[in-house]
Amino acid sequence: MAKSSPERTLSVYLYIPNIIGYLRVILNCIAFAQCFYDKRVFAILYFISFVGDGVDGWFARKFNQVSTFGAVLDMVTDRVSTACLLVILSQLYQPGLVFLLLLALDIASHWFQMYSTFLSGKASHKDVKDSSSWLFRVYYGNRIFMAFCCVGSEVLYIILYLLSRNQSANVIDVFMDAVRQASLVSLLTVLALFGWAIKQVVNVIQMKSAADVCVRYDINRGQ
Repeated sequence: MAKSSPERTLSVYLYIPNIIGYLRVILNCIAFAQCFYDKRVFAILYFISFVGDGVDGWFARKFNQVSTFGAVLDMVTDRVSTACLLVILSQLYQPGLVFLLLLALDIASHWFQMYSTFLSGKASHKDVKDSSSWLFRVYYGNRIFMAFCCVGSEVLYIILYLLSRNQSANVIDVFMDAVRQASLVSLLTVLALFGWAIKQVVNVIQMKSAADVCVRYDINRGQ
């Protein structure tokens, strides 16, 4: 195998989308440092970092700077930031176990998907054209639809974070109060809930489909 030169290695680290990825990590670190002190600052910085998830992909395609390192950096940043926010919500609401279960589903489904992609020899975990699930294919095949679901999920978590008042509040009660308000917040909450719900269904499908790939690999290897 040919060895890559230090200059070539450095150039990948300095791809524009990867630099955006580093900035996202910095923004998240600052945001979470403020999460228990200034909700508004946290929400703004967290959302800017989340928007960067779409921006870095655009730059990667625009300047032909798509890289495996960038894809991994992007996914790890997404998963870690969402996981941290879910942990915070588990401390702000009852029952906190709901948010921890959502965290587990998010991490498990994406880990299974990445590993099954490796076993299948595919270049991207978003290559699901051979999936039997139409929703799974639509989710990864339509950028706008996937963006709606991802944004909806994150916005729902941010809304719940901003609406939290004490650590004894019931998440269902707070959510229903937000929906009952005849305001932009109620409309945004309902739309976010719809996107969030689809994303959780996709996570379940993703984990099951990826698990099937792993099992088929074991069966074929044993033959």
